[in-house]
Amino acid sequence: MDIEKYKKDFILFVEAGFIAINQADETSAVKLFKAAELLEPKNILTKIGFGYLYLHKLELDKSIEYFKKALEIEPKNEMAKTFLGIALSWTPKKGKEGESILEKTKQSKDSQIKDLSITALDFVEKFIKKEPSPAEIKKK
Repeated sequence: MDIEKYKKDFILFVEAGFIAINQADETSAVKLFKAAELLEPKNILTKIGFGYLYLHKLELDKSIEYFKKALEIEPKNEMAKTFLGIALSWTPKKGKEGESILEKTKQSKDSQIKDLSITALDFVEKFIKKEPSPAEIKKK
């Protein structure tokens, strides 16, 4: 099968993957991101998508791994940096590193990145720094 004719649909697969995550449909999200990855293997959006999926599941180490993969390809990508900061800030013993990243991304000129970073830092302050953390709850 010639996948070239489907390359124009890459962004549709990615967007549908994010929608599937937000509807708690992990199976569809994985299939959609894998399809998108076949079309554009080096595009970071699928890596961000998988990272976002694992962030939703509180599988923080996997989430961090995918955001770091995205940043290896595109080191200045603010979305990947912000999500990495969130995942790290929710991870025991990595919280300070995550907060440091979020402090930088909250200076973004992109209003959505800025707002997400500010909200994430506020969440960390109000909920993560209190015992038990989300990661500790997941272990139970």
